[in-house]
Amino acid sequence: MSETIFDKIISREIPAEIVYEDENYLAFNDINPQAPIHILIMPKKRIPTINDIQKNDSELIAGLFFIAKDIAIKKGIDKDGYRLILNCNENGGQSVYHIHLHLIGGRKLSWIPG
Repeated sequence: MSETIFDKIISREIPAEIVYEDENYLAFNDINPQAPIHILIMPKKRIPTINDIQKNDSELIAGLFFIAKDIAIKKGIDKDGYRLILNCNENGGQSVYHIHLHLIGGRKLSWIPG
């Protein structure tokens, strides 16, 4: 499996504006934001797609949502609202095959995306 741009961000080969990091996760500002706040949150363990999640990844995946909630609170968008998006494969809008959660907010979001 070849290295993704996210692997290179994790290893610091490519710079990113990091907003959160611990031993298992990295969160950084999207370089093509769709709202005033658009942060990508990912596990450092590469899981290519949602279809590749295993039962033993349950805690790791749940952690994405706890981190998103904490970042939303820190950014002050928790009360007004925000959107969390996980894309899967090409037709689902996934362009980097390393699962990542989009945290989008800071303005009123319309529906339906895509």
